[in-house]
Amino acid sequence: MSETGYKRINFFKGFLTTEKDWNDAERYHIDKRRMHNRMLHSAGIVYGYSGDLKVNARARGDLSVEVQPGYAMDGMGNDLMIFDATIRNINLEEFRLPQTVYIVLRYYEELTDFIAYKENLEYKGHRRVLESCKVELSQTEPDIGREVELARVYLEKGVQRIRDARDPGDPKANEIDMRYTPRGGLCGSMLPPGLRLRLETVLQHLRRAAIEYVHRGVIAGHDVLQACNTALMLLHANLLDLRNVFEVFRLVVDTEGELALDVDVHHPTIAQKKEFSEYRRQVEILRGLLGENKNNYEAYNNLMAYQGKTSDIALTAVAGEKPVIEAPPEKKEAREINIRDWEGVKGMPAPKPQMELEGTTWVLVDEIEILNKESEDKHLFTIKEAKDSYRSRQKLKYPDGTTVEDTGRAHVDGYSEFKAMNITAGRPVVVLRRMDYVYGDYEIELTVNGKKAGIVSCVGTDRVHRWRNWPAMIPPELVSEGALIVRMQSVTAGRDINMFHIWVYQPRG
Repeated sequence: MSETGYKRINFFKGFLTTEKDWNDAERYHIDKRRMHNRMLHSAGIVYGYSGDLKVNARARGDLSVEVQPGYAMDGMGNDLMIFDATIRNINLEEFRLPQTVYIVLRYYEELTDFIAYKENLEYKGHRRVLESCKVELSQTEPDIGREVELARVYLEKGVQRIRDARDPGDPKANEIDMRYTPRGGLCGSMLPPGLRLRLETVLQHLRRAAIEYVHRGVIAGHDVLQACNTALMLLHANLLDLRNVFEVFRLVVDTEGELALDVDVHHPTIAQKKEFSEYRRQVEILRGLLGENKNNYEAYNNLMAYQGKTSDIALTAVAGEKPVIEAPPEKKEAREINIRDWEGVKGMPAPKPQMELEGTTWVLVDEIEILNKESEDKHLFTIKEAKDSYRSRQKLKYPDGTTVEDTGRAHVDGYSEFKAMNITAGRPVVVLRRMDYVYGDYEIELTVNGKKAGIVSCVGTDRVHRWRNWPAMIPPELVSEGALIVRMQSVTAGRDINMFHIWVYQPRG
């Protein structure tokens, strides 16, 4: 392509062609095809061809993966095709663990079919150019302009093998993660995979908040829920990106504004809460952001951050309010208690002694004030086997803007242990831990009286509104005594596990 446009070769009688003319003719068609791919197709894996470039762990249980045949396009418009399964070994000496390793597909060109004429050695060269691609390993976040991500794996120290993810929607360390693979094809989103996953997370959280208001009889909550469902459908159809996501969110935010008006008029007990006043303010901030009419990544990230915060505050405002939509008594079935019922409590500055969550009344039965010697001694609170531990005093904010000052402890690796008292046997227990959420994205193993109670995933981080109350549930079959020895063991290596206050709840009998 020249500065004035694309030049196509024009043959005429007597035109003496050279190798430059023929190469220019080829380059014209290559450039036009790549422009077509860039403009009319989204970069990524084109599903439906052969093995869809799926990445699998190998049965031999080592540090190698197998990439199935398939087709993709990169952001430059290059075609990337693998015709046979490709095996790629991961050499740990090339990486500094723990680290995320990216498996990518990159475009390459190679000169082939060399020929030299004996009669005149001046005439020689490669007769063909092989357009190919290679499966490679990268230590940096993939750039769609020059490579297509096939999978990623977070490798821990001491890893012996790579596995297929047991739960593809929530891969663990040393498991193949394909959530970030871009989807390409005839039409689709140009949004980078990481931002697409963030959009889905924000919409799912917003949907959860809308359902809570529907359960409290807020009619406008149905509109928020429907707008959110529609946006999720568009997202899963691979149709949302910077070209249209702001227009979609204008409708979503408008329905959030209608919800605020509905609550003000028909639900005064919710409307009078400080948290709901903050919710109204956040909705106006969202309207202001959308009114700027900026369609860029900075505006997108601001939109996601404020919408996530708005959903947090919405859940906090309605937490503890009794649902009004219930099945008739003769048809009502016992509902299984779920840790997701506590989402709204995560952002609550002061958890209440008694809370109504999804039809279950939870009562505070015990609490520990961290760094209060009397409280710690009474509950046998200790931190053991930690590589490092320290004390801290923090003055931080909850998502609704409330500032709380508190003291706490933190440890790297090892475990914390304490005794929970005033327990009623045979009922589930929820341990609620105030934590500094700037140190997130880790897992802890919960043990009760020497028996494993499960893994608690502290997903996400927040560098602005850093307080969260993180819940962990102990199933009723492990609650056999009036006191429990609770151990929280660090699973994610090298992460700070912190606690500033611990509350213990049980459902009312």
